[in-house]
Amino acid sequence: MMQTPLLLTQMMDRAEKYFPKKKVISRTESGVQSFTYKEIVERTRRLASALHQLGVQKGDKIGTLAWNHHRHLEAYFAVPCSGAVLHTINFRLSPEHIIYIINHAEDRFLLVDADLVPLLEKIKDKLRNVKGYIIMTDQEKVETSLSPVYFYEDLLTDGDPTYSFIEDLDENTPAGLCYTSATTGNPKGVIYSHRGIFLHSMALGLADTVGMSEKDIAMAVVPMFHVNAWGMPFASMWFGTTQVLPGPYFTPKLLAELIQEYKVTLTAGVPTIWLGLLKEIEENPYDLSSLRGVLCGGSAAPRSMIEAFEQKYNIPFLHAYGMTETSPMALISVSNSSQESLSMEERMDIKAKQGMLVPGLDMKIVGKDGEVKWDGKEMGELALRGPWIASEYYNDDRTGDAFRDGWLYTGDVVTIDEQGYIKIVDRTKDLIKSGGEWISSVDLENSLMAHEAVFEAAVVAIPHEQWQERPIACVVLKDGYQDSVCKETLMEFLRPQFAKWWLPDDILFMKEIPKTSVGKFLKRALRDQVKNHLNKV
Repeated sequence: MMQTPLLLTQMMDRAEKYFPKKKVISRTESGVQSFTYKEIVERTRRLASALHQLGVQKGDKIGTLAWNHHRHLEAYFAVPCSGAVLHTINFRLSPEHIIYIINHAEDRFLLVDADLVPLLEKIKDKLRNVKGYIIMTDQEKVETSLSPVYFYEDLLTDGDPTYSFIEDLDENTPAGLCYTSATTGNPKGVIYSHRGIFLHSMALGLADTVGMSEKDIAMAVVPMFHVNAWGMPFASMWFGTTQVLPGPYFTPKLLAELIQEYKVTLTAGVPTIWLGLLKEIEENPYDLSSLRGVLCGGSAAPRSMIEAFEQKYNIPFLHAYGMTETSPMALISVSNSSQESLSMEERMDIKAKQGMLVPGLDMKIVGKDGEVKWDGKEMGELALRGPWIASEYYNDDRTGDAFRDGWLYTGDVVTIDEQGYIKIVDRTKDLIKSGGEWISSVDLENSLMAHEAVFEAAVVAIPHEQWQERPIACVVLKDGYQDSVCKETLMEFLRPQFAKWWLPDDILFMKEIPKTSVGKFLKRALRDQVKNHLNKV
């Protein structure tokens, strides 16, 4: 067979040739703009040309601090198709972590949205390798102390619309770089190759995964700095999928309006996004009938939320699992023919799991005595390998903690049933060991969030003299329930569902639960809050 390289240039070429009139709907600081793929590709060539004129060379890291919009999409292709490496920076990290990852990556230029310029101005003196800043904005000029500074649209005006991308790239050439959100220690970097992104994008088009196609209108709500927006911008460009990019400072109301106005068929985000959207559509009427799928990952989705989307609003819910290290799609819970005779309750049990292994990957689940049984009960750590799974962290001596014998050990404790459906029980560091037995914080959280009064719930372990650890639940109530729901109400709700020793020792009511920069519960900070509360009591 021909040994043709798998490169991102092929995705862009296909969009330009076959889908020149398909649209990218982009919401920016000044409103919603519309571009054809022909226009997007021409602007991408201009950007690549401009970066070349600035001295960007093969292998250079180019950082972005930006929302989901057309300029960020153009950078997704202009940088790697020129042989450089796109480093999408999570601007919600602490300043210390942002400084660390920019310096660790050795970024040469930073593309930054105008509203995020003040963030860089505060840390610019600590950035060791940055040669210039490119401001992405609809405005003509932005006053800034950054230097030297260039304006994105000015660079495109001077760029060559016929610029030719490098044709002799090896498919294993680095294309992207993303860092973990760092719940402990400094963030860890993961390099994505052209080959890995290519194959991951192909997997997104499989009928038994997400099934992305030219017919879709896709809206990636997951940030473009978060694991390549789960690969949706790459796959959308390749397949000719219409894209709706929600831009800065969106709200559940805005997301509902975008879905309704542009007839979005497929959207993706973390559970907190969909909890917010669910609350919005429960309070206000919208026509979301165009949706054929809500893709949810990042952390376990509450079963009650899945049921609400599927049964109350008839919106299919695609529960998935992945990590920065897995590009990210590794598991997805979609129905198969064997489930047609099952009851709704049984189908929801399956939907609430993270799903089956995506074709193209290998997995094993390792318990204390080797690989676990496929019985849905025995627990072990999930390990993965495959063509879009990382093999190491970028220039980091912590590689050995997660990568061993050709496998990525995810740190997630799971079970697997007879059909191969995997359920995340907990993170290894969040699993609660009480009296020598394991308690799943995820199961307790999902059960609490099934109560009509509960908006969010998180469960953490606290040290216990007799039992080693015991669970404490932290709950945020929905508006209107603060005076009618107490701790005993929720304990009564839990008692029929769990063994007595699983029940939390206490339930604390909070205004909000601390979260990571990508919307996951920040258990480390929550444990500190709980300890402080208990010490005061």
